[in-house]
Amino acid sequence: MTPTQVTSASGVLPAPPAYKVATIDPEHPPWAQPPWIGALKALLIWVASVASLLFIPLILVIPYLIYRMTAAPGQVVVSQLENDKTFLFLSVLGVIPAHVVTFLICYVIVTGWRNYPIGKTLGLSWPSSWGPIKGPLICVLIAAALFGGGALITWLFPGDKTQLDLLIESSNGARVVTAFLAIVTAPVVEEIVYRGILYPAINGVLGSAAAIGLVSLFFAAVHFLQYKNNLAVIGVITLVSITLTAVRAYTRRLLPCLVIHLVFNGIQAIIILLYPFLPKPEAAPQPTPGELLPFVTQLFS
Repeated sequence: MTPTQVTSASGVLPAPPAYKVATIDPEHPPWAQPPWIGALKALLIWVASVASLLFIPLILVIPYLIYRMTAAPGQVVVSQLENDKTFLFLSVLGVIPAHVVTFLICYVIVTGWRNYPIGKTLGLSWPSSWGPIKGPLICVLIAAALFGGGALITWLFPGDKTQLDLLIESSNGARVVTAFLAIVTAPVVEEIVYRGILYPAINGVLGSAAAIGLVSLFFAAVHFLQYKNNLAVIGVITLVSITLTAVRAYTRRLLPCLVIHLVFNGIQAIIILLYPFLPKPEAAPQPTPGELLPFVTQLFS
């Protein structure tokens, strides 16, 4: 019997080829070959991720809207929904199933219907020169630098409160769910979509420089509507995306990007949860320019 055969009740069956596990390069994953087909797949996955965020939360929101219209016919208008705590809570809660659906789509494509291990295909490992101690330390330092730089930018260039700021201020439930998204689902799903799938696909066709620029552009575009009235926050999001994608290009691995994103969002999540207990700018004896909240609530960066 050859090494590539296994026995079964019905005879001899071929075993999965060993090269599928041993020779996977995250820079040129099997799902992205040939390169132009991989780029098309990546673009479709990005469109699916955006569509999921737009439409899947409606599964929770629409029944509530029907209830509101039934209870008070003719009295439900958009301006009222902007201040409806239940509507806002359901809207943010619906992001969780949206992220789950996006992850499942990515899993199916990246693993080729479970023919390839997701960890090797995405590059969920440390570069050989980093190691299990050096790697996390570098990631924490980069995340802290990004957070400090972002806070400085939003302090120097203050803007209006964003839609996400108002959402977090609407209720304790919305704030807790938002913090959960920031540290559990958003970093994982976004890193897989943008640095795990879009980057290697674009890199295979146009090169790393173009891939860094386009991935950052896609990332900023998705967040534009949330933060359109605060250009400083959009600038910070773009800076974070450029940094994460550059780390992906330099290390040729996704794990460092994921850890940086988790630490960065973890700091924000802590501040979001503590927000009711923090001094507000209007209550401070000596008001300073800018506010920290518009920056710390950018959860999907």
